[in-house]
Amino acid sequence: MDFRVLSTKQNRLGEGPTWDDRTGRLIWTDIESRVLHAMNADGSGFETWLMPDRVCSLGLTTRGRLILSFPKSVQLFDLDTSIFEMLARFDHEPANMRLNDGKVGPDGAFWVGSMDENKDRQQIGSLYRVLADGTVETKLHHEVHVSNGLAWSPDGRTMFYSNSRGGWIDRFDFDASTGAMTGRVRIATPDDTIGRPDGAACDALGRYWSAGVSTGFLNCFDRDGQLVEHIKVPVAAPTMPCFGGDGLKTLFLTSLTEGVSDERLAAHPLTGQLIALDVGVAGAAVSRFKER
Repeated sequence: MDFRVLSTKQNRLGEGPTWDDRTGRLIWTDIESRVLHAMNADGSGFETWLMPDRVCSLGLTTRGRLILSFPKSVQLFDLDTSIFEMLARFDHEPANMRLNDGKVGPDGAFWVGSMDENKDRQQIGSLYRVLADGTVETKLHHEVHVSNGLAWSPDGRTMFYSNSRGGWIDRFDFDASTGAMTGRVRIATPDDTIGRPDGAACDALGRYWSAGVSTGFLNCFDRDGQLVEHIKVPVAAPTMPCFGGDGLKTLFLTSLTEGVSDERLAAHPLTGQLIALDVGVAGAAVSRFKER
């Protein structure tokens, strides 16, 4: 497998890579450094925005802005003006909880989950659906340790979701007209040998690509949870894949250095840097948040 380093900036907790098809730019967050990064598909045009707090996840909007999750809020952000607009607060969450992985669904809403920040990671994370008027719907309540792995099939009718510390991946039937998620099925329970599931993306065939954060593998599962690709990557702790570039044929991959042992970092010196690879299939296009 041919890997390319696109940014040598070493992220403490690189996450949320998102391809903007309108600008031809990749945007991602380094959560612990409180910054957003953006660049072109070839690695040129690198830019950074310092944020007032940790950006935990992000998505695109119909008006060209970003939708960002912070530990206790979801806000809209204009990259050109650096102006924020508060959309929803999550002050009801316990002090040890923060928002985590988030994606815009085919319904045009922002889906975001929460996680326990304590090291013992209790199973008290939830999953929320945020609408354009700021309404927050609780879809799953205190069911996960670390809410993660949101991704949708190309036709928008299947939703995937994972629990990183719990080590499972579930599939739902999804109704893009209402945001209803039904027919829940547990399709895979990847352990530390394969790689605990972190961020994810779907390809054009409806397969689910999951970052195996605990082992340095990129795993691809079919709709029924069969492991069809198990790719060793040159980073110790991959966090999320994203398809982008020309024809969505490039897979971008973020990773983290925070909490990784010196031994693992020495064995994987590219850890924390943004890499790209060709996995032989194009990605599914991502949706945009429907602003009012």
